[in-house]
Amino acid sequence: MKKYIPNTITLLNLLFGFTALLCAFHPMKMFGSTPGYLMCFYCILLAAVADFCDGLCARLLHAYSDLGKQLDSLSDLVSFGVAPAALLFNLFEAGGAPFGASFTCALIPLMAALRLARFNIDPEQATTFKGLPVPSCALFCIGLAAMIAYTPTGINLYAGVGSVVAIALLMVAPVKMYSLKFKSLAPKGNLLRYSLIIVAIVCISIFGWQGLYYTIGYYVISSFIANLFCTDI
Repeated sequence: MKKYIPNTITLLNLLFGFTALLCAFHPMKMFGSTPGYLMCFYCILLAAVADFCDGLCARLLHAYSDLGKQLDSLSDLVSFGVAPAALLFNLFEAGGAPFGASFTCALIPLMAALRLARFNIDPEQATTFKGLPVPSCALFCIGLAAMIAYTPTGINLYAGVGSVVAIALLMVAPVKMYSLKFKSLAPKGNLLRYSLIIVAIVCISIFGWQGLYYTIGYYVISSFIANLFCTDI
């Protein structure tokens, strides 16, 4: 029975992603005392927790399977590709953006699908990633959505659309990005990982949900710098 446990957790990821998608189409509707966009944030984060736990569970139980690998990617596409893109699309629409500008959000699930498919067939991505991981893109989208929702006058349309296009293309960029998997807790070899954790704590403490935008921005920039000066990240 243990081989079914990781897959069950993966299906929870998909369930949270589906719920996030429903909330994304009602970003300003109140669910009790919570607006839809905030419910969407919570569901995407719960999906991320499930995504972490299914892999951890598979490792602890030695319950790896080809089915689980494919199921994980399908769930990630919904939770971290389709749901955040739908949220941004609806927030852009609610802010009066032209349909063409809002529709650029479609790039996110398209590039996420390509990114996940490549990941499944690339054995080199065990410790480092090629292109921005899809969950990281989802966190970036939450930060951008928070900026749109919490800024009374709205954000600059060109900056918003530019951010969407850039984060989508980064998922398929042929650039190595470091994983958060720690081989040990020693600082040597983990400086980038520890710096990202510190930046995340500081940014989220100061900016709240919007801090995720800056955190993922730092992750991308630090990965590019590491590619220039390090032979192995």
